[in-house]
Amino acid sequence: MAEAFTTDPVMRWLVPDDRRRPAALRRFFAIEAQAVALPYNACLVASTAEGEVGAMLVLPPNKWRTPFSVEVRNSVGFGRVFGRRLGHAFGLLTIFEHKHIREPHYYVPFIGVRDGVRGEGVGSAMLKSLVDRCDVERTSAYLEATSPDSARLYRRHGFVTLDVVRPLGSPPIELMLRRPA
Repeated sequence: MAEAFTTDPVMRWLVPDDRRRPAALRRFFAIEAQAVALPYNACLVASTAEGEVGAMLVLPPNKWRTPFSVEVRNSVGFGRVFGRRLGHAFGLLTIFEHKHIREPHYYVPFIGVRDGVRGEGVGSAMLKSLVDRCDVERTSAYLEATSPDSARLYRRHGFVTLDVVRPLGSPPIELMLRRPA
């Protein structure tokens, strides 16, 4: 996941030092996976014979909000990740939570594919798994697209843009929803 987000516009904005970003993102995604997503056992990992090539963190309906206890328990780790930009990171999280839809839905905080296999259908396969589940359960899916390429991929899977935000001067972020078919 860290490799997939190294060139992401929003992560570049949050961790502007190119040399520091890979290690910072490894730390960030370790926290996000362990403390936020894995407890719900709803994440997907795409693998090939060469190893893991993609991952999607998924939160089930009514579990999208980051618990305050998680933020507090991991504040030192987040401080190491974002350094002087920690306020921007928490500001971004606050804006996301304020704008987040309130109806029951699956929330995808992050989906990432390794550089060497981008464009080969890995992200589409993971998204298809999610949207198929949403259709069966008649539940929506929600996410934030932090790059134009990501937004195009999500649109191909039925997501529509609800709003575009640029909190605190960040690059544009599309808030996207997919209703069940």
